Amino acid sequence: MRRGVTIVLLLLSGLVLPSFAQDPPSATDEAQEWLQRVVVAPRQHNYIGTFVYSSGGHMETSRIVHMVNSEGESERIEVLDGSPREVIRNNDEVRCYFPERNTVVTEKRGLRKFFPALLPEPLSKLNDNYIVKKGGKERISDRECQVIVLESRDNMRYSQKLWVDISTGLLLKAAVMDKGQVVEQFVFTQLEIDGDIDEKLLEPKYLTKSSKFHVTKLVSSKMGKGELGWQVENLPPGFMKVTEVKRSLSGESTPVGHISLSDGLAAVSVFIEPAEKSGSQPIQKSFPRQGAINIYTRTVGGNMVTTIGEVPPATVMQIGNSVVNHKVNWTK
Repeated sequence: MRRGVTIVLLLLSGLVLPSFAQDPPSATDEAQEWLQRVVVAPRQHNYIGTFVYSSGGHMETSRIVHMVNSEGESERIEVLDGSPREVIRNNDEVRCYFPERNTVVTEKRGLRKFFPALLPEPLSKLNDNYIVKKGGKERISDRECQVIVLESRDNMRYSQKLWVDISTGLLLKAAVMDKGQVVEQFVFTQLEIDGDIDEKLLEPKYLTKSSKFHVTKLVSSKMGKGELGWQVENLPPGFMKVTEVKRSLSGESTPVGHISLSDGLAAVSVFIEPAEKSGSQPIQKSFPRQGAINIYTRTVGGNMVTTIGEVPPATVMQIGNSVVNHKVNWTK
């Protein structure tokens, strides 16, 4: 992971033995309805709030402003702790500001969903890999919430627990669980819903403080089946390929291959790029877990394969170790 394209992709991605029942029980219709409310709620409500992300001993506070009008959704998220970062989103257009690097990265569609809009769409595959349960009611940020639990059916993925605002369907708290222990958590500590929003609150803060920002555009080219030339031949049960694309940064001549995988909830990305030094010793390396994110890299025939996902270490390693090259020259 030494080239600029992959570093940016990892920044945008959030860096900061299977056993199935023969006849899995279906999720209750009511629990599924709550999940569907979570999916659509951000497209229906204005909100301004402060939320805290926590993982292990790390905590990070962010401020979010989200507005819905006839033109769609607009959103600004500012990280208030540590290295300054800011995300500006207008529908599918995303700009990520990294002031310490004097860099703005723009792309058509973000690699990672942002709290509280965490659930994917559609939700049709969830019941294959998770037991969806309706829990009790709890109060979060002075609002009554319905608890929904997504219990993993095996050890190849994490479980999740969601707290859904009863009045609006907005997700107010989300926890990723591993064997009953919280791996990472998002929670609103202050929230105002459906008030009027001054559009000035959606303007980027850091762009006005520096004229030296370098704008980097992340461009994606969707590829047909097998066109990328790389395949994941031993997917863990429940995971399927979603897309395969070539991604490149403006000014970079060599693209990075990107295969997106999902089990209906958890997302895994495989990035393929030429290794910097040909003829070097093969590399296999796992990195320390970042919240629910695990990263694994290995070299394959002069290329660096990086697997990153919100799944346990064994899952990213199985996926990363089964990536093979079918000798198609995709770098042109």
